Amino acid sequence: MTRFAVDAPTALLLLEEGLSAPEGHQLVGTAALRSDVSRLLFGRSLSGRLTPGQAQALLEALASLKLRLLGDRVSRATSWRLAETLGWHDPTDAEILAVARLQADTLVTASARLIQAAGELDPPLPVTPPEKLLALFSA
Repeated sequence: MTRFAVDAPTALLLLEEGLSAPEGHQLVGTAALRSDVSRLLFGRSLSGRLTPGQAQALLEALASLKLRLLGDRVSRATSWRLAETLGWHDPTDAEILAVARLQADTLVTASARLIQAAGELDPPLPVTPPEKLLALFSA
């Protein structure tokens, strides 16, 4: 089984494409992922990129997306250490790196900051572009 650590923008992309993890694959994310996706959807609704109805429908679809969300003591401690290692002033962004380190085979993100950080860790975290995940899940 391949486990993919997905950030909120990647989870939202899966929702927009109507995709979920096929048999033999698992999605994992941070405990805050649902709130982060909600924030993204709300912003898109306010900006007019989505109607409120479209945003609400995607938020509802999030409830049925099979995701294992992690926010346990070990994940929090790991994100703290990773943020210190990277010289960050806030461990929030390091949470997805911690989840990827502890529970996934690869991090799926388009975030330049996260991609760079993943490469700076020892050992580096494997990173998969969201487009490759979409191709795999839609095949």
